[in-house]
Amino acid sequence: MARIRIDDPDLPLADLMTEWPQTISVFLRHGMLCVGCLVSPIHTVSDACAAYHLDEELFLWELMRAAGLA
Repeated sequence: MARIRIDDPDLPLADLMTEWPQTISVFLRHGMLCVGCLVSPIHTVSDACAAYHLDEELFLWELMRAAGLA
C-alpha cells in the first residue's frame, strides 16, 4: 500500500490532520475553520488555501514543518 504524502494534491484535509495531528495548530494559527469542518473529508490544501486566500506553497511548507517533514 502506498504511503500517504502530505504534499499529495488529492489528500483530504481530514486525512492530513488524522495522519499528522500536529498540523492542526497551523490551521488554527491562520484562523481557519477546517478542523472538524464537515467538508474536510473532501477539501484539500488547495481548496482551503483558495477559500482563505493563502499562498498554497507557503502554507504547505508550514504544514510540512509542523509535521516534522521539512
